[in-house]
Formats: sequence, C-alpha cells, structure tokens
Amino acid sequence: MAKAAQAVEEKTEERQEDSKKQAQSVEFSETAETDVAGPAGSIDILLDMNVPITVTVGQTEIPVRKLLRLGPGSVVKLGKPIDEPIDLYLGDTKFATGTVVVVDERFAVKITQILGIAESVAKTDEG
Repeated sequence: MAKAAQAVEEKTEERQEDSKKQAQSVEFSETAETDVAGPAGSIDILLDMNVPITVTVGQTEIPVRKLLRLGPGSVVKLGKPIDEPIDLYLGDTKFATGTVVVVDERFAVKITQILGIAESVAKTDEG
C-alpha cells in the first residue's frame, strides 16, 4: 500500500510541475513574397462561370384561399408601381436596379444603376 500511495504522490507532483510550466515565445524567420503564377493563382476560371441573377419585378401577399383559386388567365396585381425600377440580385444581395424592356420579343432588363457594396448591404437589409 505504501508503494501505491507513493506512486500517487509522485503523479500528483508531476501534474503540479506541468501546470507551472510557462509558454515560451517563438520567433519565425521572414519569407520573401513571391508572385503566384500559373493556374493556382489565376482567377480566369471564375470569369467563365455562370452565376444566377434574380430580377424582382414586384411582390404581393394574398390569402391561401385566393391562391388556390388561381388558374390560367388569373391576374395577380403586384405592389410595385410600373414606373419604379426593378431590383437585380446575386443570391440574397441586391446589386443593381433597372427597367424592364423587350429585346427580340423577350423580356430583358436594362440596368440603370450598379450599387456599391455598402448600398447593396443596406438595400438587402431593408428588403
């Protein structure tokens, strides 16, 4: 038993010594900056990627009862006046405003303003 008690005592002393050890600072040598070249440093791969743009013409709220009655020929009136600009989004971030136009018998958007980062965040938070 005395040996077991002595072993426990020694372990306790080792733990106390470990807790008293202090961290030492380490100095790292400086490395020279190098230009990254080749495919790893190029953003060209990003330039050909497709990103989805969402155009919001307007929105409205209707009761579910009215929604269930909608069918072909139904008209849903939007809350935005026709002369107000529409909003363009990348993901959830508004990045531009524009107007609806027709090009080659298709709807299109003529961008009238590109928003800065601060404006985009503010407009997204408001919406």
